[in-house]
Amino acid sequence: QVQLVESGGGLVQAGGSLRLSCAASGLTFSNYAMGWFRQAPGKEREFVGAISKNGGYTNYADSVKGRFTISRDSAKKMVYLQMNSLNPEDTAVYYCAADRIWSVSGTPTAQVEYDYWGQGTQVTVSS
Repeated sequence: QVQLVESGGGLVQAGGSLRLSCAASGLTFSNYAMGWFRQAPGKEREFVGAISKNGGYTNYADSVKGRFTISRDSAKKMVYLQMNSLNPEDTAVYYCAADRIWSVSGTPTAQVEYDYWGQGTQVTVSS
């Protein structure tokens, strides 16, 4: 049974930082590209960033580029989202997702490509 469990969300002031973690189990972690998505109140879920299955490639939404960084630890089966310079527009529920992918360099952006999802962690940025 595949499980993705996010943690690290919370309340932070504008300009602050948070690091989200996603613990994966029940899958061969090295076969999966990992992605982060978010859903703000009243909005559709959107792509934040992704990291390839070998960790060598990353891809980010324009809205977070230069502020957010994705990394992964294959030994621990963990993926991280370091978020800096947060602003109130970053307030959302953040989801971790896993995509069984053949490409070593693939960093999928479309939700439909992902096979498994976590339940999300709330991030609230106050002004």
